[in-house]
Amino acid sequence: MTDKITKSKEEWQKQLSPEQYHVTREKGTERAFTGVYWNNKKPGVYRCIGCGEPLFESDTKFESGTGWPSFTKPMPGGNVETEEDRTFGMRRVEVHCKKCGAHLGHVFDDGPGPEGQRYCINSCSLNFEERGEEKK
Repeated sequence: MTDKITKSKEEWQKQLSPEQYHVTREKGTERAFTGVYWNNKKPGVYRCIGCGEPLFESDTKFESGTGWPSFTKPMPGGNVETEEDRTFGMRRVEVHCKKCGAHLGHVFDDGPGPEGQRYCINSCSLNFEERGEEKK
């Protein structure tokens, strides 16, 4: 991974839609069942909307019933970081892009598989590249 990306508020607002900006830069959340990828079943890679870093593989995506794209784990390479989030009187674990700091969603310990994790990610924080269109 290359150096971290730092941009001004104005630069991010110019690059992102208002909803993308709110979610990724202000730690917002899109409404359940409204995002473009919550029900996507195509094979490919989910990349950060802010910087294009690869974050999740489609083969780790599963139907959680929550209305947001859910993944069992991030891609190898360390492009996803977590930190404790104590907003709204709750204790959660925030997920963000290591390169640009974009807020992606949260990770919970109620997922399938051996790790038992569910990365609950906002669609608008992602770009999807269908297999065959990926950057090499």
